[in-house]
Amino acid sequence: MMGGLDGARRLLERDAIKPKRVGATLARFWSYFRQRWYALVLVAALMVITTWAQVVGPELVGQAVDCYLFPRPGSTCWFDALATPDAALEAKLAGLLGIVGLLVALYIAGSVFSGLMFFTMTWASQNALRQIRKDVFRHITRLHLGYYAENEAGNIMSRFTSDSETIQQALSFALVQVLSGGLLIVWIIVRMLQTNVPYALLSLSVVPLMIAATVYFSGQARQAFRRSRREMGSVNADLQESIAGVREVQAFNREDENIEHFRRVNAANRDANIRAASFTSALNPVLEALGYVALGVVVVVGGLSVLRDEPLLGTIVISLGTVFTFLQYVQRFNQPIQQIAVLWTNVQSAIAGGERIFGLMEVEPAIVDKPDAREMPPIQGHVVFDEVWAEYEAGEPVLRGIHLEAQPGQTVAIVGPTGAGKTTIINLIPRFYDVTRGSVRIDGMDVRDVTAASLRRQIGIVLQDTFLFSDTVVNNIRYGRLEATDEEVMAAARLVAADQFIERLPQGYQTVLGERGSGLSQGQRQLIAIARVALMNPRILILDEATSSVDTRTERLIQKAFERLLEGRTSFVIAHRLSTIRNADQVLVLQNGEIVERGTHAELLARRGAYYDLYMSQFRREVEAEMPAANGRVSPSALPAGSD
Repeated sequence: MMGGLDGARRLLERDAIKPKRVGATLARFWSYFRQRWYALVLVAALMVITTWAQVVGPELVGQAVDCYLFPRPGSTCWFDALATPDAALEAKLAGLLGIVGLLVALYIAGSVFSGLMFFTMTWASQNALRQIRKDVFRHITRLHLGYYAENEAGNIMSRFTSDSETIQQALSFALVQVLSGGLLIVWIIVRMLQTNVPYALLSLSVVPLMIAATVYFSGQARQAFRRSRREMGSVNADLQESIAGVREVQAFNREDENIEHFRRVNAANRDANIRAASFTSALNPVLEALGYVALGVVVVVGGLSVLRDEPLLGTIVISLGTVFTFLQYVQRFNQPIQQIAVLWTNVQSAIAGGERIFGLMEVEPAIVDKPDAREMPPIQGHVVFDEVWAEYEAGEPVLRGIHLEAQPGQTVAIVGPTGAGKTTIINLIPRFYDVTRGSVRIDGMDVRDVTAASLRRQIGIVLQDTFLFSDTVVNNIRYGRLEATDEEVMAAARLVAADQFIERLPQGYQTVLGERGSGLSQGQRQLIAIARVALMNPRILILDEATSSVDTRTERLIQKAFERLLEGRTSFVIAHRLSTIRNADQVLVLQNGEIVERGTHAELLARRGAYYDLYMSQFRREVEAEMPAANGRVSPSALPAGSD
C-alpha cells in the first residue's frame, strides 16, 4: 500500500503542463516510432493477451464454483462432461485441479507476457528517444550564435534532461499502463454486461464515485505540489544566496536575520508538502472504501439471488460462481482507475515535453549553406569588407558601412571602446553572423557562397574567454585537427611555449583537465588554446584579446611564437597589448560601428586623433611600466613618437 502511495505521490509531484498541439506532437512521435512499427504491433498483441488473461481469470474462478464445487445445471464449463451434479468426486476433483492448473498457467503466462510487453515498449521508446536526442543535439550545434545569446543554456539543457526524462517514463511505462488499464476496464464492463445486465449495473454503480474521487484528490494534490515546488524554489534560492554571500552575511552580522528568513520560507515549504501529502494519503483509503461498498453491493444482491434462487429484476438467477466472478471484477477496478487518473497526467506532461523539444527543432538556423554552396578552396588570405552593415536587432545597426582590405600575410589590429563593433567584425569572417548589407569576401569569394564548414576549417580563432574540455591536454590541443599525431601536438605546444608547464603536470600531456580547464591558471588555459590554433595551421587567424589574460612574463614567451605563427598569414587582432598593435600592418579605430581612423601605429599617433586619445588613456600606465625611468620620472626619449 505504501509503495503504491509513494509512487502516486512522485507522479503527482510532476507538474502536468497541458499540451497545446497534441495531434502534431503525436505525429512527430510516430515518425520516430514508425521505423519500429513491428515492436508496437507486438506490444499491442501482448497487451490484448495480458488483458484477456486478467478477464478470463475471474471467469474460471466462477466456473470452478458452478461446475465443480457446487455444480449448477446449465452452467458453462470448459469440461462439459464433468459439469453435472451427479459426477463422481474424483471427476469433480480432476476438473477442479484442471481449472486451478489452468489459472496458474494463465497467470504465469500473463506475467511473462506483461514483462515482455513492458520490455518491448521500453526498447522501442528508448531507441526512439535516442534518435530524438541525437537529432536535437545535431540541430542545436548548427544554430547560430545569436540564438544562444537570446536563450539560456540551462533552458536548452532542460530539453535533454527533464523533458526527455518525462517522455522516457511516459512512453515506456505510463502510456502502456493507461492503455492497458483502459482496455481492462472496458473489457470487464463488457463481460459483466454480457453475463447479467442488472447485476452489472448495480455492481458498477460505485465506479462513477471512484472516478470522481480520484479526479478530485489528484487535482488537489497536484495543485498542492505545484505550490510546494514554488516554495522549494524559494528555499533553494535563499540557501544559494546565503552560501554565495556568506562573507557579506558575517561581515554585516546578518546571521540571525538570515536564519529567521530561512525559517519562514522553510516553514512555508513544509506546510505546502503537508497539504499535498494529505490529499495523496486520502486517495487510496477513499478508493478502498468505495471498493468495499461495491463489494458489499455484489455480495448482498448476488447472495440474495442465490439464497432465494430467484431471478434478479426478471433476468436469470445469479449463480454463486457469478457472484465470485463479479467480486473479482469489482476488485480489479480500483487500481486501473487510480493509475489512469495519475498516469494520464504523466502522459500529458510527456506530450508537452515533446512540444518543447520539437519546438526547439523547428527553430531555423540563421546561418545556412546555400543549395549551390561550394567548398572553399585553400585560402590565400585576401580579405575584403565591402560597405558592410550588420545588426543583431532589426533596425539597430552595429556596423555601418565598414570597408577594409587585408592583403595575404597582413596583420590588422582593431581597437575602439566597448560596444564599438570590434567583435562583430571578426564574427563576420568565419560567418558566425551574416551581413545585413554589403559583403565579406575572401580571395574574391563571398563567404555566403561557400560552405561554412570548409570556410571555418581554414580559420583559427583564439578568444579571450578560453574554453577547454574535460579531457586530456593532448586531446584539447588536437581538438581542431583530430588526425594530428602526438609529435605534432607537442611541436605546437613548444611553438607557443606551453610545453614548459604541460610537462610539469602530473601526467604531462595525458593529464585530464577539470571542467573548463579547472586546475590551470587563466594564462595556462590561454596557452593551450593558442597551441590548439597553431596545430591547425590556418591561413587566417583571429585573436580576440588572446593575450589579455596572460601575465607580462608569459606574454614575452609567446610573443616570438606569435611572430612565427603570424608570418605569412592574414590576422585580425583585437588587443590592448602594445606589442601586437605596434607591429600591425594597419590599425582600425572603431567608434559607434564606423571606422574613424586607419593607419599604422606610428601614423595614428602622429595624427593625435581618436587613436592617440585612446592610446594615451588606456595604455599610458603600461607604457610607463615598460620604459626606463630616471629618478622616478619617465624618460622623454622613451615615449612614442608624437606623444607628450
